Amino acid sequence: MESVLTHIIRTRDLVAGRGWSRPLPGLPFWKRALDLGLIVVFSPVLVSIGAFVALVIKLGSPGPVLFRQLRVGHKGQKFLCYKFRSMKVDAETDSHRGHTAHLMKSEVPMTKLDMEHDPRIIPFGTLLRCTGLDELPQLMNVLRGEMSIVGPRPCIPYEYESYETWQRKRFDAVPGLTGLWQVSGKNRTTFKQMINLDIEYSNRASLWLDLKIIFKTLPALVIQCYDVKIHHSEAEAANLKSEPVSLAKDADLASL
Repeated sequence: MESVLTHIIRTRDLVAGRGWSRPLPGLPFWKRALDLGLIVVFSPVLVSIGAFVALVIKLGSPGPVLFRQLRVGHKGQKFLCYKFRSMKVDAETDSHRGHTAHLMKSEVPMTKLDMEHDPRIIPFGTLLRCTGLDELPQLMNVLRGEMSIVGPRPCIPYEYESYETWQRKRFDAVPGLTGLWQVSGKNRTTFKQMINLDIEYSNRASLWLDLKIIFKTLPALVIQCYDVKIHHSEAEAANLKSEPVSLAKDADLASL
């Protein structure tokens, strides 16, 4: 828990103005004011939830509570992004790279690997991911001015390298925790639809639009968790149907 306390103290110092990073040029005053205002107002609740999530991770899986990863944000700038760890330590990444490449080249919904009972996920990791609680530490990135509460999701560098020129227009906006894509179907949309929604947000960004997206985020998360639950139920039902067939084959082989 030491590392968690360290980050909480660091966050407190950021709010107080100590160790402050210069906000990105793409952050207008109204957007920066909204970000800081929301964090200050909800900080007691956010810290309590964060501490509980940290405890769940620490008790359920060996390894650090926080996960840090290089991400690409505004205008292609790279920064260190924080998350609560929802996967096992040193989990392989080749499957994610292959899955992402497939989604980028096809017109299929952007379902996550953890919807398929991903073995890399720690206990309660799927719940953390579908509720968005794993992204709570990114409020530190918001305080540092590297992200905003509303904006396109920052991507991994190897994903950015595969983007076409027109698709990189989504990085004209500062990355965020929630956005127009997240409240417009997210995992039910295709990669191209995500790109178009992010570009649309970049062109239409305003205080009113940000507030609308924030109010729509909770219902969108509920729908996302429902989709995960339904998908898991369907996968379990399919497995149960296949088990009798496997048992019958084994019985036939045993009788030979």
